[in-house]
Amino acid sequence: MTIHFYFARKFLWVFFGIFALFFALIELVDLMEHVRHFDVEKIGFDQVLRLTLLNAPVAMYQILPLLVILSTVALFQSLARSSELVVVRASGRSALISLLSPITVTFLMGVLAVTMVNPIVAITSTRFSELKESFDSGGKSALSISAQGLWLRQGSERGQAVIHADRTNPDASYFYDLTIVLYAKDGGPVTRIEAEAAALNEGAWELYNAKAWPLHAGLNPEENSKHHDVLRVESSLTKDRIRDSFGSPSAISVWDLPQFIDDLEEAGFSARRHEVWLQMELAQPLFLVAMMLISASFTMRHTRAGKTGVAVLAAVMTGFGMYYVRNFAQILGENGQIPVALAAWAPPIASVMLALGLLLHMEDG
Repeated sequence: MTIHFYFARKFLWVFFGIFALFFALIELVDLMEHVRHFDVEKIGFDQVLRLTLLNAPVAMYQILPLLVILSTVALFQSLARSSELVVVRASGRSALISLLSPITVTFLMGVLAVTMVNPIVAITSTRFSELKESFDSGGKSALSISAQGLWLRQGSERGQAVIHADRTNPDASYFYDLTIVLYAKDGGPVTRIEAEAAALNEGAWELYNAKAWPLHAGLNPEENSKHHDVLRVESSLTKDRIRDSFGSPSAISVWDLPQFIDDLEEAGFSARRHEVWLQMELAQPLFLVAMMLISASFTMRHTRAGKTGVAVLAAVMTGFGMYYVRNFAQILGENGQIPVALAAWAPPIASVMLALGLLLHMEDG
C-alpha cells in the first residue's frame, strides 16, 4: 500500500499545482475582460473583482477534464525522469496495478466535483449572471419555474411588472392562464390583469379574453374593471430571452435538477436538455477516469525511449478528441437524435475501453 499512497499523494500535489496555475491565469484574463467591458469608475473595482471571483468556479469546473489530462502527463513524466516508474515496473507491478491509486483519486475527485463542487458552481454562476445583468441593464427581467407555474419579471422606464402563467408551450411563445400585476415607477401596484391566454409578439404581450382591474387608491377595482377581447401590454421580454433565462442546466445544482425537470415538464417545456446534463454530470467521474487512463497510456514510458514530446502531444490531443466527441454526443442527445443515456454514458465508457486497450497493448505488445 505504501507505493499506492505515494502515487496518490504525488498525483494530488501535481493536480493542485496545475489547478492553481490555471486558476491564476483564468482570473487574470477574466479580470481584464471585465475591466474592459464595464465602467469601473461607475460600479467600482470591488464589484469587478467580485464578478471575476464569482465566474471562477464555473470556468475551473469546465476545464476539469483538461486539468486531469495535464496532471496525469506531468505525474508520469516526473516518474519517468526520476526512474521511479522503471523501478516499480521492474519489481513486477503491471501498468494497470500501478494506476490503481491515480484511478481511485481521480474517481473520488469526480464524485466530489459532482456532489459538492457542482452546487457551488450553480450558485456562483447564477449570482454572476444576476450581477452582470444588473450592471448591463439594471436587472429588468427575471424568470422562475416552480410546481405552481412560471413567474416572470419585466421592467421598463415606466415601472416593473410581475407575470404568472400556469403553463406554456415548448417554445415559450404561447402562455395559458396568465396574470400580470403592473407596478408604477415608485413601486406601488397600479393594474392587475388576468387573461385566458397570451402570446409574446413584437415587444408586447397580446392578452386574449383579458380582464383588467385598476388598483388606484379610492377606486373600486371591480366596478372600474374592463374586459378586453385582445389587450396589448408592452414588454421588454422576448421568447429567446425567456428560454435563455432557464436554458443553462449548469446554473442548477445537480441535487435540484430532478425536481426542476419535473417542474419544466409540468409547465409545458421540454426538459431533454436538462436530462442530458444530469446524466452527463452523473457520468463525470467515469469520464475523468477515462481522461486519466488515456493520458497514462501515452506517457507511462521511460524518457530513454525518446519522442517524449510526441507522446505528450498525442495524449493531450486524444483527450481533447474524446472531450469533443462527448460534446457532440451531448448535442445529439439534446436534439433527440439519440437516447439520453446513450449521449451521456457512451463517450466515457468508450474512452475507458480505448484507454484500457492502449494500456494492454503497451504491456503485452
